[in-house]
Parts: sequence; C-alpha cells; structure tokens
Amino acid sequence: MFTTRPTLQGTFGMASTTHWLASQSAMAVLEDGGNAFDAAVAAGFVLHVVEPHLNGPAGEVPILLAPAGGPVQVLCGQGPAPAGASVAHYTALGLDLVPGTGPLAAAVPGAFDAWMLLLRDHGTKSLPEVLRYAIGYAEHGHPAVERIGETVETVRGLFETEWTSSAEIYLPGGRSPVPGGLLRNRPLAATWRRLVAEAEAVAAGREARIDAARRVWREGFIGEALADFAARPAMDTSGERHAGTLTGDDLAAFAAIYEAPVTYDWHGWTIAKAGGWSQGPVFLQQLALLPTELPAYGGPDYVHLLIEGCKLAMADREAWYGDAGNGDGGAGRAGGAGAVPLGTLLGADYNAARRALIGEHASYALRPGRPDGRIPRLSKHASAVASGDGGSLARGIPGDGTGEPTVGRAGSVPGVDRNGATRGDTCHLDVADRWGNLVSATPSGGWLQSSPVIPALGFPLGTRLQMAWLEEGLPNTLTPGRRPRTTLSPSLALRDGVPVMAFGTPGGDQQDQWQLHFFLAVALRTTVRGGLDLQGAIDAPNWHSDSFPGSFFPRGMRPGSATVESRIGTAVIEELRRRGHRITVGDAWSEGRICAVARDPETGVLSSAANPRGMQGYAVGR
Repeated sequence: MFTTRPTLQGTFGMASTTHWLASQSAMAVLEDGGNAFDAAVAAGFVLHVVEPHLNGPAGEVPILLAPAGGPVQVLCGQGPAPAGASVAHYTALGLDLVPGTGPLAAAVPGAFDAWMLLLRDHGTKSLPEVLRYAIGYAEHGHPAVERIGETVETVRGLFETEWTSSAEIYLPGGRSPVPGGLLRNRPLAATWRRLVAEAEAVAAGREARIDAARRVWREGFIGEALADFAARPAMDTSGERHAGTLTGDDLAAFAAIYEAPVTYDWHGWTIAKAGGWSQGPVFLQQLALLPTELPAYGGPDYVHLLIEGCKLAMADREAWYGDAGNGDGGAGRAGGAGAVPLGTLLGADYNAARRALIGEHASYALRPGRPDGRIPRLSKHASAVASGDGGSLARGIPGDGTGEPTVGRAGSVPGVDRNGATRGDTCHLDVADRWGNLVSATPSGGWLQSSPVIPALGFPLGTRLQMAWLEEGLPNTLTPGRRPRTTLSPSLALRDGVPVMAFGTPGGDQQDQWQLHFFLAVALRTTVRGGLDLQGAIDAPNWHSDSFPGSFFPRGMRPGSATVESRIGTAVIEELRRRGHRITVGDAWSEGRICAVARDPETGVLSSAANPRGMQGYAVGR
C-alpha cells in the first residue's frame, strides 16, 4: 500500500523522534558504539533544545525500557508535589484550580534525574558524550521550526511585560524566532558545561560522575537556582502573581524510581504501560473493552466502538486513577485502600458489563464504573463540566486534536491573554539497537510558555501540578509527596513475552487514543516486507474524543465530541453523525504524532517509522 514514507528496515539501529535533529543525534550515538539507552538520553536532551515549546529540562519523562534479555521496566521521571503544595495552600489563595502556568504549578522536576538513571544503569557512554549534541545546538544554534516562533508570538505580551527573562532568549531585539533562522540558548549550554565540569571535578569514573551530576542538579548551583526562582512571584493564568511551593529540600529529596509495568494480553500481544499514576492504563482498558470479534477496520462500526470505549475508559481514569502512594506505582497490586483497582478495571467480568453500555448511539454522559462495588467519586469541577454546568469551562478543550496542551492552532481556545493562558505540547522518542534493547520515552513539561525562564539556567520550571484537583479525598487530589496524574504515556509491546515494538506520541489526553488506533492498525493490517507495517499504521486516518474532563487548565470537556481527519471519509463521518456524535472534521493530516520502532526477535531485523503530520518527526536507521 502507498505510505508517505517507507517503513525503514535494517539490522544496526533505529531511532524515531518528533524532531529530525534528535533522531539523527540518537543515530550518531549508535554509530559511535553507544546502545539504545545512550542514544535515548542524547536525543532527550536535544529535544529540550530544539523543541523548547514542547518540553524542557525541568519537565518530566516516563520511560519504558526493555533491556536485552531483561524484564520490561518503567523509569518514572514524574516528580511529586512539593511539601508545601497542599490543597489548603492553594484554596487560601482563592484558587479552585491549579494555574496552568507560573511557579505555583511546578511539581518537583523529574526528567533530569530519570535521564541520568537511564544513562548510569543501562548506558555505556559518559555524560559529556551524550550531552555534546544538545550543548552544540544550544551554543551554536539550530534552525527554528515554525511552531517555536508561532508559540512565542502567542505569549509576546506576557514576555514583554512580565516574563522578561524569557524575552531575552526568545524575543531578542523584539523579534520572535524566524522559521529556519538560528535559535540559540547560550545560558542553557553554559549550564550543561558547568554541570559536567563540576561533576568531573568531584568524582572519578562514569557512574560516579553521573551521580555527581545528579547531586549538582538537586543541591548544587542548579538546585539553588531552581528553588530561588520558584520563590519569586510570577504572573500565571489566575491573573495574579504567585510564588511557587518548590524548595531546595523538595529537590534534594527526589530521585527517579524504577517500577514494574502494568500489562494486558490481547490476541498474542502484551502491552506494557506505566501504572495508575499515569494515563497509561487507559490504553489497556480500551483493549479490554473490545469484543472478541471486531467490526471491519476503519468502518463506522469500528470507529464508533473505539470512541465509545474510550469514553468509558476515560471516565474510569477520572474516578480511579492517581498516585496511590503505597509503593506500587498506582498499579493497585499492594491492595491498599487508596490503590488504583487496575486488577478489576482490566478484568473480564468488569469489562463485559462495561461493554454492554456501548449502544447504537453516542453517549454524552461521563460514566465511571464501580470496580469491586466501590462508589466512584468525581471532582466537583469534573461533575460540573460533565453536566454542562461549568459555563465557559465546558468550552475549554480545543477541537483540533492537538492535545497536550496546544498553542495557537486553528480551532483551539481563542486568544491568549497577558496572564499566559496558552497551551504547549510534548515530544516522544523510541530507539532500538542491534543488541536487542528497546526504549520508549515521552518527555514534556517545562516548555518556554509554562513559566519564566530562569536566567542563570536558560530554562523554566514545569507546570504538571495543573493535573491535580484542589478537592480533598480524590485519587488525584493535590497532595504533598504524591505525583500528579500525568497524561504522558509511552508504550512497549511484546509478542510471546518478547519485546518487539516501542511507540508513543505527544497529545495529552489524546495520547492513549491515538496510540490504540495505531496499535490496532499494526495488529490488524497486513505486514510490509515481512515485518510490521509501522508507517502504514502511522499514516492511517486517526481521530479522538474530548468527551471527558481535560487534564489541563481550564479542565473543560466537549460531551459527545469526536474530531476526525477528513481522510476518514464522508460515509463514515455522516454515519457517525447519524449516531449522535458531534463531529469536527479536521485537516486530512492533523491527528497524532506517533513514533515507533520494532525488532523481529527471530531475524534481528529492526524497523522504524515516524509521523508525517507537521513535517517534523523523522525515523532514521540502517
């Protein structure tokens, strides 16, 4: 079949990311003798530089890794709420939602420590060897993609009047980055050079120097600058200036952790995801809701089934997902009172009953289940927007499919005010090497429009606390020391217990919708050249629903919504409308930004593919 690009195949190494410079940097590491984990770290730091509107060093990253011959693991780079980030603190400020921007929305940064653990425990390269690509692009510049300048323009007024440290990097001389023009971030390059120098000065050996760098981040000049800047009031989406709650003690106490994945078996495949502190199990619940026999691929019955199953899974996300705080990663295995009941949520009996709720017509209701007889409880805000009583909040979700969060695209929330009410996005990367290692990571947060740039460091804080609710007693209540439920959701797929595919996408609430559609296209459609048709599955028409409370400020929803690519076809669109779906027809190539790599365990043949939408993601390999 025709595809926009070929599915690449080879035996040496493959990388797929949301920016071609990150993909090629990963490949350069592989060519230099590094493994998939070295390459992933190098690519991750390059993404911080070349996609600053989508992620940054003070953001977060969940990583799924499959070391050759070892078990699949989750490496959690999602930091918790600081010790001072209580519901009482925020409500005393007159807030009913965590702001979408500014230091008050900052969780403890988690990405850096996760990258360092991945490099130390599974990589082979030194820290300067993997950082040199990011340092080079930050110091000497990289051709800016169109979206950077467009994003800066949406927050120009905020940068010029409030976040002037951001204007120094992203509005030099009053001009936003020009597409194709060189964009530099010399303060960031200087930060990484100083980090490397200080780590090498106090430690000997690869692992010891990586651990020394982790200490510099937590307690050295970087940690001091992070904590100092968090304490300075800055304008946020509330329209007021607030200081954050992040302190040096919070930074010093954090370390990324390894966890076992949550898995689900489907027709010979096993899908591995992060636990219930993430959105990841939504993918698994959607699989569990599928009937034994599926309707014809891509037809109206098929699309209707997936949209309605997504609504049920997302309703359970709202009622049951969160950081259980019992050491099981929110997977529910510890069985504590606050554990996410994933065993039941993925069980056959539960899903048979839930599947029976899918009718001929679109549902507009938010219908969480009652696993083990437990009574679901939604936040007051979620209940309000679900019932249509949320006023303007019910219109707070963009209709263009860009998800986590979107900046200035057609169909998004109109206007960007001087308080920073704008939306960013996310990145993704996958790498496979000749030794059989696979890794999938979704870095996000700390984007340039999230919070003022810290002048001494060259990057801002993140805003992941906006995921949590300011209401006591919910699974995702803002709680000191607990992780806010994240939308970030990389994936690994196994066949007969052997890891064969790593994939993922940006997109916030859309991530586990787009990924499910991609996976089913891989699993149900024909192969290419004896391998998986990754590019064909990525190119297939995609869609999403916003018929549940959004994860990002202002936490709105669009009951009954479905946004589809026009390529899905007039007949499918009209039939979905007849069934009551509120259809928004997007551009032909507007839904999803999937990356994927794969490995055939019998032949060792590697494959990779990347999303053509936006003309930015690329796969490389040989």
